[in-house]
Amino acid sequence: MTDDSIVKKRRVRYRGTHPRRFEEKYKELNPQLYSSEVDKVMERGQTPAGMHRPVLVKEVLESLDPKPGMVGLDATLGFGGHAQELLKLILPGGRLIGIDVDPLELPRTEARLRGLGFSEDVLVVKRMNFAGLPQILPEAGGAFDFVLADLGVSSMQLDNPSRGFSFKREAPLDLRLNPDKGQPASELLKSITEEELSGILISNADESHALAIAKAIKKSRRPVETTSQVTDIVSQALWHLPKQTRHEQAKKSLQRTFQALRIAVNDEFGVLEQFLRLLPGCLKEGGRAAILTFHSGEDNRVKRSFLEGYRSGTYSQIAREPVRSSAEERRANPRSTCAKLRWAVKR
Repeated sequence: MTDDSIVKKRRVRYRGTHPRRFEEKYKELNPQLYSSEVDKVMERGQTPAGMHRPVLVKEVLESLDPKPGMVGLDATLGFGGHAQELLKLILPGGRLIGIDVDPLELPRTEARLRGLGFSEDVLVVKRMNFAGLPQILPEAGGAFDFVLADLGVSSMQLDNPSRGFSFKREAPLDLRLNPDKGQPASELLKSITEEELSGILISNADESHALAIAKAIKKSRRPVETTSQVTDIVSQALWHLPKQTRHEQAKKSLQRTFQALRIAVNDEFGVLEQFLRLLPGCLKEGGRAAILTFHSGEDNRVKRSFLEGYRSGTYSQIAREPVRSSAEERRANPRSTCAKLRWAVKR
């Protein structure tokens, strides 16, 4: 066979320099091959598609104080950014159990961490909700030296349009962290009343235009089944706002609406409260817990639980004020801006 007879196939490329479709951003979705592209995106203060940048990493490590030989839990494994740093500090001799409910992202994260050299001897990965914490205590020897929970939705979930987490892309209105369980947000909207929807928007997101948005959604002529429908309805419901502030207020209301529906679909507050009740019994004496929250509903629950635990003598120390991201981190990763970290030490 001559060289002339060999047909060289061109690498599939996305159209243009700024692809719109998530699947076409292949350079960012293959960071091992295109690390320079990932660096460029991060230098712009953005998160590369298909990746997640962990927030307050230094502060989390200081709060948990992991040491070689310790056994810990990452209760919301996500992309594994925090877990990767924790594992470095508990070796040799330590073990980390990482759990998550997301059946789509968990296998990818496990593969990535295994590729970094963390074997099953040091990293145990399980698909489960952190409300079932007692189920994994036997694997920790009865209790953990430290527990981390990052309550934020990962960038992979937000960026992937098929998950329906963002109003910025057309997709089915799903919003489930575990798409194999429960009902999508589109079904929830069909089954609740205008009054119930308004209550969800207020209690889950402090939405100031809850009544108008709930009324508009429930009065829709067609069943609300896509992210773009919600975007259109909310924008129309707030058309009465002053022109100079309408766009920005509508954008914030959209963010809060999606947040409120996601919390409701996944029963996030109920799951968090159960986790907080179980947490002290899963920590060793002197064991440490750190929880990252991203809105007031989560933070208030964590703050109240830690304070009650401190007053009852369950915790010997707690964070009196939340730890926030530095100005430098906020510039590098804007998604860290609303993060709050609270910690507690078991007596």
